[in-house]
Amino acid sequence: MKIAIFGLSITSAWGNGHATTYRALVRALARRNHHVVFFEKNQEWYESNRDLPEPDFCELRLYDQWRSALPKIRHELQSCDVALLGSYFPDGTAAADLLLGSNVPVKSFYDIDTPITVAKLRSGQSEYLHAHQVPGFDVYFSFTGGPILRQLESEFGARRAVPLYCSFDEEKYRRRKACARYQSDLSYMGTYAADRQPKVKSLFLEPANAAPQLKFLLAGPQYPRRVNWPKNVRHIKHLSPRWHPHFYSSSRLTLNLTREAMVASGFSPSVRLFEAAACACPIVSDHWQGLDTVLRVGREILVAENSDQVTCFLKDVDDADLRRMAELARERVLAEHSSAHRAEEFENHVASARDRSSEQNLTLPTSLPAQRPAPLIN
Repeated sequence: MKIAIFGLSITSAWGNGHATTYRALVRALARRNHHVVFFEKNQEWYESNRDLPEPDFCELRLYDQWRSALPKIRHELQSCDVALLGSYFPDGTAAADLLLGSNVPVKSFYDIDTPITVAKLRSGQSEYLHAHQVPGFDVYFSFTGGPILRQLESEFGARRAVPLYCSFDEEKYRRRKACARYQSDLSYMGTYAADRQPKVKSLFLEPANAAPQLKFLLAGPQYPRRVNWPKNVRHIKHLSPRWHPHFYSSSRLTLNLTREAMVASGFSPSVRLFEAAACACPIVSDHWQGLDTVLRVGREILVAENSDQVTCFLKDVDDADLRRMAELARERVLAEHSSAHRAEEFENHVASARDRSSEQNLTLPTSLPAQRPAPLIN
């Protein structure tokens, strides 16, 4: 298949989780002999922080202005089998209109921010997708599973809303030799978000203060200068994805924290969760509905609600028990959440959408029996 994707970024993983998701999925699609053309708007922040400027697994189409790029975009769409528009695409509403008015056989939307999108659609303030555009897509792919999928169908008229969780590249994310540069007793990787910061404080910074003899490592950009890091916390402003496996392989335990909108909706696993598990790194996470459908709590992942619980895990859980838990988590994500698995899910949903479209377009009889007009009812 030829697939056109319109996404926030694939060239820069700075300050966004979209690039990591697109890279894993598109690489897997390329390995399955699909041809992907990726459209990305050239924006200053990503242009200044590109860690993959020339991906070799897709055709990258960087553009500056939507209007001037339209002729080339229309040309590519003419030969596409599938078009996929991602959330937070800068020219999202214009791209949606273009796709929905095209002859592309399967038109899809990929919502990497579903709870946020739903809130924006309800308020009428979505800058990348309008509510009236939702029913036009053959498939609405969502990072979030569970009840919100039915809401998209019943409230906004999505034809078919299905989960397409993030994934990890199984060829890149595997256990590596521990690296002294990234060694820690507890690590956390995540971009700064105001609604997530209280958890960073209670589940990361407070345990660091409670265990000054242990090493803590946080990797992520955009943290304000006013954050008062404990002396045993090292902060890396940005860690290139190439070093993520080394980061997790050098952590005795890593922390997974979820944004409040995702917690409220549940069924929103993060890409960091899968990446850490693939590297056989033991994970402690905050709690959200649906977590146990991804990794079994107490067997494949630990859950903490306060700093004391995190400190207890660090001090009292045996290394051998942590390793057994990490291996079980690794087996689980390899079986269910690899990029190859996700690409296969994508193919199956596209095939199903194509079949439904064919059924709806069956030729009607050329002549129908004459019918008497229905009587008027007063």
